[in-house]
Amino acid sequence: MYSITLWEFAALAAAAVLVGFSKTAVSGANTVSLAIFAAVLPARESTGILLPVLIAGDILAVLTYRRHAHWPTLWRLFPAVAGGVVLGTLFMVWADDAMVRTSIGAILLLMAAVTVWRRRRSDAPAVEETASRAGRAKARSYGVLGGFTTMVANAGGPVMSMYLLSAGFRKLGFLGTSAWFFLIVNSAKVPFSVGLGLINGRSLLLDAALVLFVVPGAFIGKACVHRINQRLFERLVIAATVVGGVQLLLR
Repeated sequence: MYSITLWEFAALAAAAVLVGFSKTAVSGANTVSLAIFAAVLPARESTGILLPVLIAGDILAVLTYRRHAHWPTLWRLFPAVAGGVVLGTLFMVWADDAMVRTSIGAILLLMAAVTVWRRRRSDAPAVEETASRAGRAKARSYGVLGGFTTMVANAGGPVMSMYLLSAGFRKLGFLGTSAWFFLIVNSAKVPFSVGLGLINGRSLLLDAALVLFVVPGAFIGKACVHRINQRLFERLVIAATVVGGVQLLLR
């Protein structure tokens, strides 16, 4: 197993709890988990270790919100996402740990900046508008970016959150569509991560311990989803994301 201290494992466990919470309450909040994993572990390997933890959260989210997905939106996104995953895989073949760490930090700061910009927009078109020509073009651009960021840094959550919110999804439709999207995409990433050496027997041993912490996080999220002050929580997530991104860039 990886040589980590008790405090580092506690940080990873807290990040796993947040993964479960984000999957059933505030999608995209696990960018904080991404920053924690990349800070405690080697940045490149951290993406492979985090992936099974995310899939465990995705399974719990699908079990909770499986009936609320909007499948026409998902089918529009998947081809572009596949292209983004391939681009991200090629980048991971070429990049070393320092470049991956810098890329993760830059992606986190970019996602925080765009999220702030998105939250200041007041327009929210109906879901049906995503079927228009402009809607399809937007789906392709978000899909490629989401596929690339999820492969390089498991950071596709903020990208998809922005897309689904801009398309006018309400809370349950948002969570259901996001749950199915990430379960399918993250599962499809597993062979790529294995081929890159990011998932192996040693990483799965650590995952086996961390997955246990995803479950209570998911139950907390399910209990809080109808009570949570989302505006305040998003501000905290953005602040934590910025701190995590800066820390990775300066490390």
